[in-house]
Amino acid sequence: MKRTTFMKGLAGTGLLAMMVPTRARGMYNEEQLDKNLVRDFVSKSHKDLDAVKALLEEYPSLLNAAHDWGRGDFETGLGAASHVGYKELVLHFLDKGAQTNIFTACLFGETDIVKAVVKAFPQSLHAKGPHGYTLLHHAEKGGQPALEVKEFLLSSGVSQTIIPLF
Repeated sequence: MKRTTFMKGLAGTGLLAMMVPTRARGMYNEEQLDKNLVRDFVSKSHKDLDAVKALLEEYPSLLNAAHDWGRGDFETGLGAASHVGYKELVLHFLDKGAQTNIFTACLFGETDIVKAVVKAFPQSLHAKGPHGYTLLHHAEKGGQPALEVKEFLLSSGVSQTIIPLF
């Protein structure tokens, strides 16, 4: 019997649903976060640690929530705090388990991480973060601790701090 025929037969009997773990079956049946709540959280993540802490206490799932500012300009709280150089808030997000990325590595001057990502994925040099802010922008926001990353990016041909998203 072909695998596809077998799977279709299972689906028809309802056995396929029983084979999928309960957590996986129900994970998308939850209500989505309110878009206005996510927008408010991301907005506050640019400047207000206390408000962000309070919102995360009440809604822990905001930690990795992304707001779409329009035309695909997605931003998380971590992305907001990173591109404005709000290191204290970035560290709070990371301590809570936020999904870190190369932009955050640039902000903190994590040269080895940045070089490893660029080596594995060379096009990441031209990645666009929230609002089109580049890796170089994040390294500049990192100040002296990120100087080595900034020099690496410049020597790799990166010259823009912002790139139009569209």
